[in-house]
Amino acid sequence: MSVELNHTIVHARDKRESAEFLAGILGLDVGAEAGVFLPVETANGVTLDFASVPAESITTQHYAFLVSDEVFDAAFARISERGITYYADPGLESAGEINHHHGGRGLYFFDPAGHAMEIITRPYA
Repeated sequence: MSVELNHTIVHARDKRESAEFLAGILGLDVGAEAGVFLPVETANGVTLDFASVPAESITTQHYAFLVSDEVFDAAFARISERGITYYADPGLESAGEINHHHGGRGLYFFDPAGHAMEIITRPYA
């Protein structure tokens, strides 16, 4: 059997707020609550299981999503419409810009729990 990532747990101050935020930006659905988790499933079957935890126990993580040009356009429109600050770089020096790495487009933004989210249209080499 090959090895595949199946799911990861994403700590949030409010699992519903964070799950709905990400799902809303990416055009995904929030699944049914499963115990303490609220899942958001990606097209390749990986589930981000959001869990509410005390704010002081959240360690910022980075989540990168490879998206089509069409999904990027739609997500970028939602980010812009909501007035969400975005950056072209992980060092957060190029606010309000997107990058064009590897012939694609990408940007970084933060979710309500402070996790660094990234959308890219081309995978890194």
